[in-house]
Amino acid sequence: MPDDSWLVVGLGNPGAKYETTRHNVGQMVLDVLADRIGARFSPHKTGARIAEGRRRPGSPKLILAKSNGYMNTSGGPVSALAKYFDLPAERVIAIHDDLDLPFDSLKLKRGGGHGGHNGLRDIAKALGTPDFLRVRVGIGRPPGRQDPADYVLRPFAPSERDALAVLLEDAADATEALIDEGLLDAQQRFHGRAMQ
Repeated sequence: MPDDSWLVVGLGNPGAKYETTRHNVGQMVLDVLADRIGARFSPHKTGARIAEGRRRPGSPKLILAKSNGYMNTSGGPVSALAKYFDLPAERVIAIHDDLDLPFDSLKLKRGGGHGGHNGLRDIAKALGTPDFLRVRVGIGRPPGRQDPADYVLRPFAPSERDALAVLLEDAADATEALIDEGLLDAQQRFHGRAMQ
């Protein structure tokens, strides 16, 4: 495998029932990235669907992956893909929903805890390290006393859809910046700025 490859995983749950829910925002970002490289997702023997390609000649190769399993079991397919493509944890980027960030905001980081996110917990366990990159896509806290577990499995509200479309593009831009510019430069570009 060329040493410019990156495994980019969009976290979520499988099937039409979940595809428009907040918990699947990571997979929505992957769809944007796949469109940009002109690739389609197809089954892979690791228990995931992958799309591969480059944004332009000579740019790093992207291996975009969606697990066929549920969020809580994301680690197995991610670990299997990293082994299959011979990529270290430092070349793995997980794109995921984050309750602790306001809707329409992004944060980039390497390593750290899972913050109660079971997908991240399972990936860190399966890789044997938490030191992979993360693109945290803010979905905000549930209103009132709504259970967070219920909230993340609900679709975005119609009033959020215009902002969501921009947020997905911004998250795809941030993922590309992580790869092209490195973590610190990408953080400076995307942290704290209002999404437009």
